[in-house]
Amino acid sequence: MDMKHEKLKNLPKADVVMEIPVLRDFLASTDRKTALEAVRKAVEEMRRALLEGGDPDVSAEAAAARACAILREEDSPSLRPVINATGIILHTNLGRARLNPQAAEKAAQIACSYSTLEYDAEEGKRGSRHDHVSRLIAQVTGAEDAIAVNNNAAATLLCLVSLAYKKEVVVSRGELVEIGGSFRVPEIMEQGGTVLKEVGTTNKTHFADYERAIGPETAALLKVHPSNYRVIGFTEDVPAQQLAQLAHSKGLPLIYDLGSGLLEDLSSYGLDEPTAQKALAAGADVILFSGDKLLGGPQAGIIAGKKEYIEKMKKHPLARVVRVDKMTLAALEQTLRIYRDPKEALQKIPVLEMVTKPASELKAAAQGFAAGLAEAGLQASVGIREDVSRVGGGSAPMLDLKTWCVWVKPQAMSVDELQEKLRHWQMPIVTRISEGDVLFDLRTLTTGDLVLLRMALIDILAIGN
Repeated sequence: MDMKHEKLKNLPKADVVMEIPVLRDFLASTDRKTALEAVRKAVEEMRRALLEGGDPDVSAEAAAARACAILREEDSPSLRPVINATGIILHTNLGRARLNPQAAEKAAQIACSYSTLEYDAEEGKRGSRHDHVSRLIAQVTGAEDAIAVNNNAAATLLCLVSLAYKKEVVVSRGELVEIGGSFRVPEIMEQGGTVLKEVGTTNKTHFADYERAIGPETAALLKVHPSNYRVIGFTEDVPAQQLAQLAHSKGLPLIYDLGSGLLEDLSSYGLDEPTAQKALAAGADVILFSGDKLLGGPQAGIIAGKKEYIEKMKKHPLARVVRVDKMTLAALEQTLRIYRDPKEALQKIPVLEMVTKPASELKAAAQGFAAGLAEAGLQASVGIREDVSRVGGGSAPMLDLKTWCVWVKPQAMSVDELQEKLRHWQMPIVTRISEGDVLFDLRTLTTGDLVLLRMALIDILAIGN
């Protein structure tokens, strides 16, 4: 009998592996059924390795060690914090906007207790979950009323099905956007039971195009801000103010999907995005935007505008399907409270603070961090250089934010290996590679992040490791 068949025959029995001391120690925190399943997986891995021509250690001790590793992997949370060193402020894959700590604390407080989610404590009767944020949204945007749902796609769907079911909605061909995943304006309109009436061309749409398209079946005009792309060159679109005047002259509402949801004018920082206040002032009857992008709050879709239209949405059956939970409402309420003082918002909303942070501050922070790494005796070259950050999250696609990065070039491994080791550190660290170096962009790193990042680089690159 050859060696492979001998090892296959002698693969350890599960009950034997379960008696190995290192695995028995796990039973203090893991039930026997879960541990036994891990042992079976470990033995099966040995079997597959042998059949594929490998020569694994098939001892009971090796199986127990692998079973312990499997148990540790399975016990690790899937959703966990990461350090974002990419310089992309609204990184969709990393959870978009970071919450203000007070907003996060408020959400945790509400999650751990009973609450007034749908209870009016003053009157001692049932209340509405919409009331917790409607007034605040109206206050900071200048709208008459508002409602929050679970994301901006849901906001678009609820708005269309409430105001234009089985009717036509006029929209420019240049604004039939795809935001991400399966979110496409034409498909959302179809799901909302509305009829898409396209006007103009990809690069040019005129006032007269909208005017000719309005007929007896028209329910609304829709303007969609292209938040994740720009058409440049030979282009023309119709400003919201003119569209509002046309819509109102025909007794129709203008719906304006802003996408990113900016409440503070940041044009002086190069962020040329329409604000919610300006959209309403231009005459839009209903505006829609995200909560977890430039607003800097939790994932939500916010609808604000005239009370008569918002009331229709609140009463529509679909509103229950797309409603937000108590934790989202708590975090959104606290975020909106901060916006009542614009200066406070720029300092306390992490997204706004990162967008507006001067490059000079980032350079000073990069110099200090790089100097600390140099003193740590790493097997790597370290330096700083100027680079570009991005807003991300489908916002401000043409904006380059001047930034400063710390670069690291390892000596005993490749940059790809270093990047992988950083991802697998105790708190995953996500970076980018540029010009043959691993870059750490100071724009998206907090003081606490830098402490952990230094620890990780020392763990991975210190001489002797």
